[in-house]
Amino acid sequence: MVAPSPQLHQLASDHGIATSYYDTMGHLNEVSAETLVSVLAVMGVDASTPEAAAAAIEKRKDDRWLRVLPYVVVMRQSQERVVNVHVPHGQPIVVTVVLEGGEIVPADQVDNWESPRVVDGVTLGEASFRMPTGLPLGYHRIRAQWDGRSVWAPMIVAPDRLELPERTWGPMVQLYSVRSDASWGIGDLGDLASLVDWCVVRGAGYVLTNPMHAAEPTVPQEPSPYLPTSRRFGNPVYLRIEDIPEYRTLTRAQRSRISKRRRQVKNDPQTWEHIDRNRVWPAKMKALRVVHEAERTPERDEAYRRYRFEQEEGLVHFARWMALATTYGADWRLWDAPLRDVHSAELDLWAAEHADEVEFQMWLQWVLDEQAGNVQDAATAAGMPIGVMGDLAVGVNEFGAETWANPELYARGVTVGAPPDPYNMNGQNWSQPPMRPDVLARQGYAPFRALVGTLLRHTGGLRVDHIIGLFRLWWIPEGRPATEGTYVYYDHEAMVGVLTLEAQRADAVIVGEDLGTVEPYVRDYLRDRGVLGTSILWWEKNHAGLPLEPEWYREACMASVTTHDLPPTSGYLQMAHVQLRQELGVLTRPVDEELAVEEHEQRIFLDACRHRGLLPADFQLFTAEQLEARRVRALRTAAELASRSEAEGDPADPGSTEQTAAARSESAEPASVPPESTAVTPVDQHALRQAVEGLYGYLVQSRARLLNVALTDLVGDTRIQNQPGTAWEYPNWRIPLSGPTQRPVLLEEALADERAEALAEVLRGQ
Repeated sequence: MVAPSPQLHQLASDHGIATSYYDTMGHLNEVSAETLVSVLAVMGVDASTPEAAAAAIEKRKDDRWLRVLPYVVVMRQSQERVVNVHVPHGQPIVVTVVLEGGEIVPADQVDNWESPRVVDGVTLGEASFRMPTGLPLGYHRIRAQWDGRSVWAPMIVAPDRLELPERTWGPMVQLYSVRSDASWGIGDLGDLASLVDWCVVRGAGYVLTNPMHAAEPTVPQEPSPYLPTSRRFGNPVYLRIEDIPEYRTLTRAQRSRISKRRRQVKNDPQTWEHIDRNRVWPAKMKALRVVHEAERTPERDEAYRRYRFEQEEGLVHFARWMALATTYGADWRLWDAPLRDVHSAELDLWAAEHADEVEFQMWLQWVLDEQAGNVQDAATAAGMPIGVMGDLAVGVNEFGAETWANPELYARGVTVGAPPDPYNMNGQNWSQPPMRPDVLARQGYAPFRALVGTLLRHTGGLRVDHIIGLFRLWWIPEGRPATEGTYVYYDHEAMVGVLTLEAQRADAVIVGEDLGTVEPYVRDYLRDRGVLGTSILWWEKNHAGLPLEPEWYREACMASVTTHDLPPTSGYLQMAHVQLRQELGVLTRPVDEELAVEEHEQRIFLDACRHRGLLPADFQLFTAEQLEARRVRALRTAAELASRSEAEGDPADPGSTEQTAAARSESAEPASVPPESTAVTPVDQHALRQAVEGLYGYLVQSRARLLNVALTDLVGDTRIQNQPGTAWEYPNWRIPLSGPTQRPVLLEEALADERAEALAEVLRGQ
């Protein structure tokens, strides 16, 4: 590794690029010069030599002086903020704030003793102005005037903090996995409405869904809801077709054909055993095209026009990309050059020639927005304080709608991931392009504002996956392993400011997934801004390595026993994750050691429940004989796998499973899928239910404002929804909601089970 020069160190720091970082073990790691040069190049900065780096440092200083106003000013409502302004030296200047409503508020000039600077032969001076405190929340503008000229810049005034929600509980659901008798082989907004109704009766305050962002309109479809083509717009596969008002105006023959198609898809064995988007989506698309042709009432036409007006240019760009993807495929790199340019005249001509398809894509978003609004309205009308809580993914598909519509915003030549940690010593590559922090500022954070604002239109809360990404992201240069990345910092005051402002306007709750490697100040900062954190029971420990006492849980958090990256609690207690990881070859230590560690972890938490009277004093989930039998089976499996591997030759490195979306889409199905059942350890179902209820009872005794229960735990599911570190080796994001026997169950059947009632009763005691 080549050590960075002093100039490279300074230049990287100036651009918010970390030159060193602490890993999860507390070790300081220096970032190589090669990585720094590559990341700077992505930002358009040449640092290939010390001389180039020195020149870039001076250019950056000059560029700051050439800007009259900053790209954007973000401040909290009670915060005092001084803004520096640059004009020809000696020129008198006036700075005012023009509020959203048009009112003009003057800014006071304060002393500034910075010496003038000559840039391109012009002597420039710097003046400072104190922004007024107590400005109304909103998106305002700053105006600088001198010598008959004026320059404008956006100004964002965010709330000091959000109010924390009242204590309540709710389920977390992977909506696509939740099918009912009325849905099309995949969970939809009608199913979400049914779940909301069930929750209302049982005193739940919210329902947390997976990200429902837009996927590509072609097959094969990307199964992961965390790798969308657009985060701002939604996935029409979640539409309940029969609830669209125009469906009722179809002829009897048209409705009959649609019903027949729904039954064919729903009853297909392949859509029953796994969520098969590649079969469901084309069938629903054909039906939606029929409904789209139905005549709308004048009132609904007006509502449609209003929606299109509110979503402005962003909806048009998205609809055009969807229409293009439907015609030419979902990878815009393969389109003709004029169609890759969102501003080209040729694209305008193409869109005019295909106006019907573009309009159809906008209509899909409208009816999706309408159905989501109906669910949320019904939830709040029934008394749920939050209602539906959405989920915001970290990023987008590298060659999807967002990167096409705003290519300047997304960095090319790098992807986002995570550095090595004890769970993955190779690091992680998520195959997503990061937004450039410098371009976000130049664009006044408008893309982030539009994204959050759209997601909060019809939700009472938003979970932000990997909220640490608003502070820093791990950038990995193209062609390098995840171990050779570095952190790039974002203006978290601006990012969190936009997030809290949009939440304040929507009267919504924000929950940040703040797990993993987190700098010490981040959780305190988010708490002070009224953003809730995330606490997972298994990872909450005190300094002695024992379960954190409930009284010491954070109040400003959403607490749960499990996450979508862990098995449901029943499966976790039966070691489904260990057995699956063994079969997939992704264990990082011998299986008997892994089992011993996991058994210890589970034992100390169950002991903690016993000590608090949440489990019987003599409670025992497994006997010593059962534990020994499990170890014997695991060792026998290890020997069989080793023998098979030796016979077949060295397998591919299981740690190198990250793929781009394009590579993943080459095959609609995994080459080989190990059984998700993974032969979990036999256990007494009554004892298992007791253990699950005891663990959630432990959380009920905590101070957490939000308690979260996996829907899979409510119904006794054991199957893992997503196995990190795998792509097509396991059917990630395609596991249907199932019961204790691992047989898929419909929502009606699942919620009628006494297991769900009993666990809801535990949480209702909060």
